[in-house]
Amino acid sequence: MGNLQLLWQSTGLANFSGGQALMIGVGLLLLYLAIRKGFEPLLLVPIGFGAILSNIPVAGISDEGGILHYLYYGIKTGVFPLLIFMGVGALTDFGPMLANPRTLFLGAAAQFGIFGTLLGAIALNWIPGLEFSLRDAAAIAIIGGADGPTSIYVASRLAPELLGAIAVASYSYMALVPLIQPPIMRALTSERERRIEMLQLRPVSRREKIVFPLMLIVLTALLLPSAAPLIGMFAFGNLMRESGVVERLARTAQNELINIVTIFLGLSVGSKLKADSFLTLETLGILLLGAIAFAMGTASGVLMAKLMNRIGRVPINPLIGAAGVSAVPMAARVANKVGLESNPHNFLLMHAMGPNVAGVIGSAVAAGVLLSLVP
Repeated sequence: MGNLQLLWQSTGLANFSGGQALMIGVGLLLLYLAIRKGFEPLLLVPIGFGAILSNIPVAGISDEGGILHYLYYGIKTGVFPLLIFMGVGALTDFGPMLANPRTLFLGAAAQFGIFGTLLGAIALNWIPGLEFSLRDAAAIAIIGGADGPTSIYVASRLAPELLGAIAVASYSYMALVPLIQPPIMRALTSERERRIEMLQLRPVSRREKIVFPLMLIVLTALLLPSAAPLIGMFAFGNLMRESGVVERLARTAQNELINIVTIFLGLSVGSKLKADSFLTLETLGILLLGAIAFAMGTASGVLMAKLMNRIGRVPINPLIGAAGVSAVPMAARVANKVGLESNPHNFLLMHAMGPNVAGVIGSAVAAGVLLSLVP
């Protein structure tokens, strides 16, 4: 009888808690959204499965000694975000942004959500049970840039104890771009504005594309060294792509390296969906602030495009302003899709890639500003 009782106590059924069952349900929901609905499967499949693994009772997969515990060091040290940035740089074509430099303003405007959420995080301290320091608030605010690697990097430096919740919020909202952005875009634009057709972009020379990442890292080194790790890896990846002399390295960064790191990073983020650490009032506050930050960033980009139409001569479709958040290339695809709904002949994808790429730079710059100013 004693052996049977010991055997029963070692099973998952005997050790399951309600919280663990709930978080496994969340993991299954993420897998459903990825597999059935097609919402960013490269992110949600490993995150969802990591959530399931980390909530299996007794197994200890995310505890010290478990594989997910060791994978998490890549996030904790900031290595995974920087490698992802290098891969993104190798995949990025700065051509649309260089062809229409005005889109830099749209990428910059979309970062307003970051600094608005900084104040919002501090304001939440009025709620009993919540207490966010300035460092915590700065780490939470970066979610507004919709850039998972940047959010993880900043959190690992400013608020490592909140890193799990911030990482989950960042990647969740990145994956849910197709659900969150369209209602905001439609609410802030008229049918006539959504129908605006933009002029064809000029060709961008290879020389311009090579000079730009070099100029970018030089300016970063001179003006904002704290952003150099992110901008530097991004610029290095892009230089490998555009130089044309290291195609093997560029292909590795674009494919094998970024795919491997994405698997490890997704599982590591999922491991932080563990019931005992995730189901807290603090985490709910971070998720709420992340949603507000993302909505503010989307709205700021659209409103900036509308303002530029008021003061400029060349029309801009305000929808591309929403792509100023740095969820590449999801936000650009969403802008294109919403534009096609109003005008089947209006192809905005390449135009939207300009602010989308500018948003990546903008979120890295915003991160550097926060790292420099927050003690």
